[in-house]
Amino acid sequence: MPNEKTLLIVDDEASQRKLLAGFLTDCGFATRLADSGEEALKIVTNSPPDLVLLDVRLPGISGIEALGKIRETSPTLPVLLITAHADVHQAVDSIKRGADDYLAKPIDLEELRTAISDLLAQPTAHPGDLPPLPDNIVAASGAMKSVLQTVAAVAVSDAPILITGESGSGKEVIADLLHRWSDRASGPLVIANCGALTETLTESELFGHASGAFTGASHAREGYFRSADGGTLFLDEIGELPLSLQPKLLRVLESGHMQPVGSDQSVNVDVRLVAATHRDLESAVQKSEFRDDLFYRINVVELRVPPLRDRRDDIAPLAKAFASGFAHRPVRLSPQTTQCLLSYSWPGNVRELRNAIQRACLMCRGDLVMPQHLPPKIANPHASESDPSDGQRLSQVERATILATLDECQGNRTRAAEKLGISRRGLINKLRSIEKEH
Repeated sequence: MPNEKTLLIVDDEASQRKLLAGFLTDCGFATRLADSGEEALKIVTNSPPDLVLLDVRLPGISGIEALGKIRETSPTLPVLLITAHADVHQAVDSIKRGADDYLAKPIDLEELRTAISDLLAQPTAHPGDLPPLPDNIVAASGAMKSVLQTVAAVAVSDAPILITGESGSGKEVIADLLHRWSDRASGPLVIANCGALTETLTESELFGHASGAFTGASHAREGYFRSADGGTLFLDEIGELPLSLQPKLLRVLESGHMQPVGSDQSVNVDVRLVAATHRDLESAVQKSEFRDDLFYRINVVELRVPPLRDRRDDIAPLAKAFASGFAHRPVRLSPQTTQCLLSYSWPGNVRELRNAIQRACLMCRGDLVMPQHLPPKIANPHASESDPSDGQRLSQVERATILATLDECQGNRTRAAEKLGISRRGLINKLRSIEKEH
């Protein structure tokens, strides 16, 4: 590619470098990798890239120190700083120190792509075609297509993934897709719901136990980790994992070794962890309800599954797919039925839609699903809840509102700009104005 731009990725974690390089290569960029600030400075001096993606926390000289040295020799080279925490005040500080833009970990790959394209002043690049989709996945909306593009980009990595989203939005479906599209697809996908495990037996369920380890343990148990060896372990509702077990999970993720309950033998496990939660884990960390070191370990990449109300183009195709599966005969949705489905806010998300269509298929005697076959609260659109996404846009954005919105969006500038009703570049300019006030 004659116009291919070269990006320098500077991060001391090999899995993060591999993940970002794979994603950005799919986006049409050439990539170079450095694991330290010193190595990055040599590359910038000898073979300058078009943009530097620079992590703040590095061994040796820090990312901030490296940024200062880059600015001395290459004042116009775009530098995108990666911060460890979603601290909105760091947004202003990083710009003051010479960064052109910043992103907070865990990196939102869609925002990363937007930020790079913005800095390089070129049209947003998109990865290539997706692998074949299973029959149970519908992605007619732009929001879901964007999620699937990110899934395809990160699936090839072994980096831990945290899937977030409201209950019923389809997090387990995304976890299954991550496994299908990974190099571990031939291995097992083991699913464990942390919220369904009793606290006294959770350790045994996860890590197994030796025979006679405790009363009632007449036989040795393999546990979820060993069952997932060579494959993927999906820990659903990881926010419900007892605090007492979180250090042990962290050790296993960092070392690849685990010790079954009642055994003095260490066992090697090769597992890719995918976790999911509907809780705000960052808030749980602040309340000491979840360990911060485990949170940052499992949250290398966050995949946010949007609620159904934010991807309304998926509602009708999903409803038709569910109806086809439940009815076992040709069934159509009347225009009035489709309108009812589109008018409802779906607080229970895809799970609620599935249940509503299952009920409708049971109530429908013919081949046409009418509004009266739906649950009453869905059949009467006037009684449905208003769409919470229809909030008023701000016309005059002041300093406090900008910082509060950034805080609410956990440092994600793309989401904050959308919430404020301004462009992402406009938000960056306003942050520069805030910096000048100080």
